[in-house]
Amino acid sequence: MSDLDTKHEGGGQRMTGSVTLVLGGARSGKSAVAERLCMRHPGPVTYVATMEIGDDENLAARVAAHRARRPAGWTTEEPGPDLLEALRRVEGTVLLDSLGPWLAAQGDGADWAGLCAVLRTRAGHTVVVSDEVGLGVHPSSEAGRQFRDRLGAVNQAVAALSDEVLLVVAGMVTRLQPLGEG
Repeated sequence: MSDLDTKHEGGGQRMTGSVTLVLGGARSGKSAVAERLCMRHPGPVTYVATMEIGDDENLAARVAAHRARRPAGWTTEEPGPDLLEALRRVEGTVLLDSLGPWLAAQGDGADWAGLCAVLRTRAGHTVVVSDEVGLGVHPSSEAGRQFRDRLGAVNQAVAALSDEVLLVVAGMVTRLQPLGEG
């Protein structure tokens, strides 16, 4: 599909190169897979980071490792609460990493319907990374259960509009298909 082709999915028209959703658990390799996918698309490539590091040294080291493996020509955006505006503004290929921290920071106010609308209408290629939290231990707190459920709903909505959905486990990739296909 070319950048000028239109596609109807998830209730809206989309003019885009593609949307790919990359799901996986913690330390699954999902970000590295997403980075490799972005290298296949034309530049410029913008890494849109949603993680707010704060004073967590371990997290800061993990983020530094992510930054170090990115190609020098990529730019990084850290839009904070202005994610949707950043996605509207940025041209070219986008790696959005990741939906979990964005949803956690926004809480009940997360505009995931707006996120889906922006993804549908972006003119460039978009690779979206998200945590698959439904495969782990049942959260012990109500807040944990609510987060898991909200992220599961966001993941399903983004998957419904995506051209491709990948699951990464132990660095290995499986292509997921909707029920009734393949």
